[in-house]
Amino acid sequence: MLISELAARTGVSARALRHYEERGVLVPGRDPNGYRVYSESDVVRVLQIKTMIDAGLPTSTVRRYFHCVRVGEHGMTLEMCPALRAEVDGIAARLDEQREALEARRERLGALASDG
Repeated sequence: MLISELAARTGVSARALRHYEERGVLVPGRDPNGYRVYSESDVVRVLQIKTMIDAGLPTSTVRRYFHCVRVGEHGMTLEMCPALRAEVDGIAARLDEQREALEARRERLGALASDG
């Protein structure tokens, strides 16, 4: 299938698919004309990549740990080797810090609004 069909089947834009290729997380075949050609297994791979990115993992992490992805009856999971666990914990800690900073801003904004 061509990139437009893969984009339609996965809900991921052709631009994002090209970005995945540039980052080394998706490696399409090429037909004799040089067009990207994708297989059925690429549909699953793109959905896995999208799930990992939507969870907050950057493409560099997806590339390093894609071999840890497991798909089973209950969806996709990651086999948590120590290095991946450290990265996931780091992302979670940064999200906690960002949430706390947003809550503090909200409180300051509320204080400004109630001063009037």
